Amino acid sequence: MTEAGTTHENVGVTLEALAHLGEGHIAYVKQIRSEDVPGLFPQAPQIAPGLKLFALHSADGTPIMLTDSREAAIANAWSQELQAVSVH
Repeated sequence: MTEAGTTHENVGVTLEALAHLGEGHIAYVKQIRSEDVPGLFPQAPQIAPGLKLFALHSADGTPIMLTDSREAAIANAWSQELQAVSVH
């Protein structure tokens, strides 16, 4: 495609490259329900149903920590020198 004398090519990004994007630099905070904890954190003790919790994940989706406050998840990311972003 040519636009005003500039050529644009479709450059594909592999799934592997995408998975490593932000690795070691970015973590994300996601609100989850206590019912989702066993699948993400199998080592966690049983938690009462119906609670809103926050999970911190590495850029590749690996769970890092579980907490009851968004602020604690962000603080943990900062302590590990990770930039925290939120996902909805």
